[in-house]
Amino acid sequence: MQILKIIILLFCLTNFLSCRIPGQQEHSIVSETNKILTGADQTEIYLTLLQDQKVAIVANQTSVINGAHLVDSLLGLGVNVIKVFGPEHGFRGNAADGELVSNEIDQKTSLPVISLYGSNKKPKPEQLNDIDIVIFDIQDVGARFYTYISTMAYMMEACAENNIQMIVLDRPNPHGDYVDGPVLDSAFSSFVGLHQIPVVHGMTIGEYALMVNGEGWLKNGVQCELTVVPCLNYSHKDKYDLPVAPSPNLPNMTAIYLYPSLCFFEGTIISVGRGTEYPFQVIGHPDFSIGSFVFTPTPIPGVTVHPKHEGKACYGQSLQGFAEHIVAHDRRLHLNWLINYFNYFKDKDVFFTSYFDKLAGSDQLRKQIESGKTEEDIRQSWKEGLEAFKEVRKKYLLYTDFELTGR
Repeated sequence: MQILKIIILLFCLTNFLSCRIPGQQEHSIVSETNKILTGADQTEIYLTLLQDQKVAIVANQTSVINGAHLVDSLLGLGVNVIKVFGPEHGFRGNAADGELVSNEIDQKTSLPVISLYGSNKKPKPEQLNDIDIVIFDIQDVGARFYTYISTMAYMMEACAENNIQMIVLDRPNPHGDYVDGPVLDSAFSSFVGLHQIPVVHGMTIGEYALMVNGEGWLKNGVQCELTVVPCLNYSHKDKYDLPVAPSPNLPNMTAIYLYPSLCFFEGTIISVGRGTEYPFQVIGHPDFSIGSFVFTPTPIPGVTVHPKHEGKACYGQSLQGFAEHIVAHDRRLHLNWLINYFNYFKDKDVFFTSYFDKLAGSDQLRKQIESGKTEEDIRQSWKEGLEAFKEVRKKYLLYTDFELTGR
């Protein structure tokens, strides 16, 4: 934790700000411009830590500084970057959902790129034996089942086991202004949900890294030598539009705002629009008679290989207009679509797939829907777990929190 304190101290002195170390009571961020800067943007803070070090970077297409990729920028500044690790969708972000991402040589930099997706989710010791520091800089979207936080946790674990320092360059969370959903049951831990957190955790990726370390969630309770470079001028009350699409099937803020609610449909026979121009913005099925919206999923190179109900007209609804309502008035998970589609579907025995319980983090949500529970009944069952999580979450916040009343 000592290095984290040093980084935040540098952060405060450089920008003449008032900050706190996790565990202190007060925190304020003041700036003349109030422009949100990511951790990566503030190279003056972390560049000195990289001098004379052999550096590996975990990055994808979102790892940018003023339009330039972090890897390209650091190489231009003379940093000895010798290796890149790429998450799901690949280092340059051009692999479709679920597509095999192989090790390769990056054409632009000639650096070796090691895939952290598929059978190699956690780096092997030999893949780290020539590394002094690992930098993690990837834009997350704040949902438990979005796999970049699992990739980060596995890298933290590997660094801890191999005595390697890790630096997380923080980025704002577009869902950082609320906490909601069922808390994961550890018996259902998987790559789409490693830890006992709710679906929407309301933390930046840097805060989440602190929680993983501080709560002893790494294998055998190991501790990563962790440094977090915080964002500047960010709070959990802020709306933040992502400058780069975080993955091929979240192409815009509409999809991002709907994602925590609609991703549950990935564990059902309902399509969420993969293979269309509006993934995670529409829902439908070939056998539905409800809804006036029609779409036909087809393969899209680099986005979707074989979408659900490929080549078949799906009938349902577009939810694109609802995203603005969610942002302005109703920041929570929305279960009404899931419950309604289950109730309307005739063959209920095939509605859910085995993947649903992994996404939900237990079998409770599926059983609640199957038994006819209302959304309010279901939400009430989350209350105790959410309140307990929020108390833990407070220990690791780096930024002013949103108002918890009514959340």
